[in-house]
Amino acid sequence: MAGMSVGSRPLVPSRLAPGGVAHGSRRTATTTVGAYVALTKPRIIELLLITTVPTMVLAEGGWPSTWLVIVTLIGGTLAAGGANAINMYVDRDIDSLMERTRNRPLVTGVIAPRNALIFAVALEVVAFAVLWAGANLLSAVLALSATAFYVGVYTLWLKRTSRQNIVIGGAAGAVPVLVGWAAVQNSLAWAPFVLFAAMFFWTPPHFWALAIKYADDYRAANVPMLPAVVPFEHAVRQMIGHTLAMVACTLILVPVADLGVLYTVAAVVLGAIFIAATIWLSQRPTAANSMRVFGYSITYVTLLFLAMTVDVLL
Repeated sequence: MAGMSVGSRPLVPSRLAPGGVAHGSRRTATTTVGAYVALTKPRIIELLLITTVPTMVLAEGGWPSTWLVIVTLIGGTLAAGGANAINMYVDRDIDSLMERTRNRPLVTGVIAPRNALIFAVALEVVAFAVLWAGANLLSAVLALSATAFYVGVYTLWLKRTSRQNIVIGGAAGAVPVLVGWAAVQNSLAWAPFVLFAAMFFWTPPHFWALAIKYADDYRAANVPMLPAVVPFEHAVRQMIGHTLAMVACTLILVPVADLGVLYTVAAVVLGAIFIAATIWLSQRPTAANSMRVFGYSITYVTLLFLAMTVDVLL
């Protein structure tokens, strides 16, 4: 019963307090680290890297140096992460107005804007150094130019002023294929430019499929993303047109890069499904169906570049 006395009660919290503080500190540190990772938009980075390694394989005509692949992936990840972090820094005002983005670190206040910008710039500096030292200057310059284009042309200029924002600004997302090729060859050629064009045309239907679902978000933030400012039918027609151009580029790549039957069949079949999916969306215009097209667009680029890799290695 002595342990239950009133005088002994303060001893229990005082013994547990240090552990409680430590636990809270660990949780705070974990939350902060997670917030900085979220600034880089890891899912977008994954998609960019999916196109980089296969392009390196194509440039080498086989598997390139594993060390070079690792260095290029690290440099590309840092560069893309820095660009995405700067994008969040610039867009923190409109992110607070959109349901899809209102939980981002700069909106919730987990990270201060100044700290986010310092973090982003540091990533870009390290990325440039890694690519220059581990690969070559050309790949480093291309990666930095993608960031400059994404931030300067898309984020600061076109995103809030033009319905063609993602059409032009999305070119930054096609640069990783140039970086991958340059890392291996220290030069550029027709093949990476054809791949660049394919990814350039892939970006609008991919992003517009997502934007169809979140059109109200873009209207609330006064961002003229195409599906938010034109009738649904017009937006989908634009998606179909860009998809056709993309598929044409993937087929042009066959003679340009001397690719074989495996890639050719994959490009035809996967491209036909993509075209059919956009046409199907025009006939069944719902947000759920637009997200199915969005999901397939990711599957498409993953399988296409995988087929290219296997075709080259075999």
